[in-house]
Amino acid sequence: MVLQRILKPLTGLALGCAALPSHADLVVLQYHHISDSTPAATSTSVSLFEEQMAMIADLGLAVVPLASGTEAALKGDDDAANQVALTFDDAYDSVYHTAAPILAARDYPYTIFVNTDAVGGHGYMTWEQIRELQADDKVTIANHSADHGHLARKPGEGEAQWQQRIEHSLDSAQATLEQQLGATTALFAYPYGEFDRALEGKLADRGWFGYGQQSGPIGATSAATRLPRFPMANAYGQLNSLPDKLQSQALPVDASQLPDGVMTDNPPVLSFELPDALSEGRLTCFASGQGRIDFRTAGDRIEVQAPEAFNSRRFRYNCTHPAGDGRFYWLSQQWLDLSQPED
Repeated sequence: MVLQRILKPLTGLALGCAALPSHADLVVLQYHHISDSTPAATSTSVSLFEEQMAMIADLGLAVVPLASGTEAALKGDDDAANQVALTFDDAYDSVYHTAAPILAARDYPYTIFVNTDAVGGHGYMTWEQIRELQADDKVTIANHSADHGHLARKPGEGEAQWQQRIEHSLDSAQATLEQQLGATTALFAYPYGEFDRALEGKLADRGWFGYGQQSGPIGATSAATRLPRFPMANAYGQLNSLPDKLQSQALPVDASQLPDGVMTDNPPVLSFELPDALSEGRLTCFASGQGRIDFRTAGDRIEVQAPEAFNSRRFRYNCTHPAGDGRFYWLSQQWLDLSQPED
């Protein structure tokens, strides 16, 4: 699996968003429960899920397997039509009972990220059910860790202790998937969407793609170990905003140069270089719970900082810029405050 990002040259482009080449990016949608009776924060109602799938079809967007779609997006394919990949975290039984039949009727591929210690527990799929779904070549089963733990190195945790904990969680889950299913994939979803640069290095060492929970599409300048997905729980997956997400493009900023996900200052500063072809006057940034926020320029760089400190463990900065034809470039940075308690 190719992990190296292929960057498109941006120099010499005329000003204006239409100057950047249009290409197909991958929009990955992230789900947990598909149910009307499970916790609201991680649930998508059955009717909303059906409407979301219908909207994808109405927009004429192809739903593709996650691995091949990610590889194509990172290569920067020249096709102007976005593609969509569907993912489900945790292997909840509502995916088996509710989502799977809906997706089978539309012939849509999808990926289930499994935290292996939970399989067979209350509300989760059994191995028999997972194997049944895996028998369909449109279904991919992938690694979501063994224990769904918080994998970033904890304050006061020794290097050796962290190494041992991470290697067990990543590798024992992969071994269990191979034992139970006879095959594994090089795809990993971070529990809670939490990662730091050291954890990204562990995935890179294994040749795995790493998927977070920060929003945005995957494009040629995305980083293979911090790939974005759009959360689709009821609060975030409403139909009025879904077309903008499905047709968005990755803001052409080298994501491998973005800050570590673990913040050191509160509020943190997000700094990136905006391509010459884009205008800072058309850039808009937002912070979790604080709405639209200002940014400043420092030479050729944009610096984004919320006006107020955060009191949550995880939060995000999102920046968008018009991309032409009613579409938007999109960049999201997830921050992790290790001083806040774990879930």
